Amino acid sequence: MQTDTFFSCNDLNPTVYFVSKQKRVKECIYHDHDFPQISVILSGKGKYVIDDVVYEVEAGDILFFDAKIKHHNIVTNVKEPMVEFFVGFSDIHFHGMPENSIDFGVSPKIMHMKPHMKQEVDKICYEMIAEYQSGQPGKEFMVKAYMTQLIVQIVRGLTMNVKQTEVEQFENYNRSYAVKRIINYLNENYEQRISLEQIAHNMYLSPVYISKIFKEETGESPINYLIKIRLERAKEILQMGNSGSIKSIAKDVGYDDVYHFSKLFKKYYGISPLYYKKNIREKMNA
Repeated sequence: MQTDTFFSCNDLNPTVYFVSKQKRVKECIYHDHDFPQISVILSGKGKYVIDDVVYEVEAGDILFFDAKIKHHNIVTNVKEPMVEFFVGFSDIHFHGMPENSIDFGVSPKIMHMKPHMKQEVDKICYEMIAEYQSGQPGKEFMVKAYMTQLIVQIVRGLTMNVKQTEVEQFENYNRSYAVKRIINYLNENYEQRISLEQIAHNMYLSPVYISKIFKEETGESPINYLIKIRLERAKEILQMGNSGSIKSIAKDVGYDDVYHFSKLFKKYYGISPLYYKKNIREKMNA
């Protein structure tokens, strides 16, 4: 979603019908309008019923109401009521939308602003209210200018949210792909000496980053994962019955120290590899 895909030179010439700021200490009637409305929660929290669905809202939320969308507020805490800015308007047209529609694809029709955007939008809201109430000559043009700024800020915020989502999806995909490559590497090279630094070198990533993403994806460290691969392979060799010595098996799965291998095997399976081998033989001879 790019900002430019919404606009053409004739899109933004809004006619503003009303601008208001209210402290919502009472619930309004369930109603709709013949024109779109944008509401900005400046402070506090509460609920909104939109087309018979109840939504929780709070400071930093923007609500979009197309024409004929029924809505009303619900007071949830009279000690901390919502302070809400709202503006009714018409004469806008975005690409791919009906005229006077503000259906930006947000579902539900509520946008949660980032702190920086909230600061910018709140400033525009307060300036629009002051201008609307000023009685100064040309106030209609100033209010129109502020309304245009508000719409542009919203579209930019929506665009940034989409970009951030795309970045997160890209990062998640790359992270999963990197972990799969590490797992494949461990499965193909478990019989060799492998260190975290060696894995990092082969992946062109830092050891710290590899440890982090691997733990997030699999729930354990790369080295622990490698140990499980080696011990599972050793168990398979022992189950063959005609396996060699414990020392040779240890070497086959990447351990030069047979004592260390035996200790790990017993820790994971509750029995030493020697006794495991004897049990397999007894079962085969039974």
